[in-house]
Amino acid sequence: MLKSQEINVVKFNWCANHFFHKECVEAGFKGEYLKCPVCFLIYGEFIGDMPTGTLSWEKSSEYECEGYEDIDTWILNYDFANGVWNGVPYRGTGRTAYLPDNTEGREVLCLLIKCFWRQHTFTVGTSVTTGRSNVVVWNSIHHKTSPNGGVLSYGYPDPTYLNRVKLELADKGIVIEEGDK
Repeated sequence: MLKSQEINVVKFNWCANHFFHKECVEAGFKGEYLKCPVCFLIYGEFIGDMPTGTLSWEKSSEYECEGYEDIDTWILNYDFANGVWNGVPYRGTGRTAYLPDNTEGREVLCLLIKCFWRQHTFTVGTSVTTGRSNVVVWNSIHHKTSPNGGVLSYGYPDPTYLNRVKLELADKGIVIEEGDK
């Protein structure tokens, strides 16, 4: 007859019935965060590897996001100087993005600011537009870099954009929390 062994089992609080061996959870811990291997929900604060840069934002009535007429527009300005990242020199960049000043646009603005603070907005890589290596590039969080011109011009109108970008941010653990309101 086999002697039963005591097994330490862990249930993730916010996951639906996802149970794991304690040893497996400890092996998957990444320092400041843990990602459920089943549903990919992030516990803790997942920090990216973005180089040092700045973000500023302002509300403007000068620009109008197409499809969001008669409301102001949030303008986000990103700036990265040339620098060294992981021992390799890189070329910086400046980027501008636009959001409508409505309830959902302000929510995305808060999420994009949190994304920048957690260092997920940009990374150093190869530019898909110029083919240059070791440059600051977007890091899988889509931005509207034009207030108009449609999807092909990275602008508005794009009726599913705000929802899509919230899903991209949630994949990195960036969501609106009670303290953010």
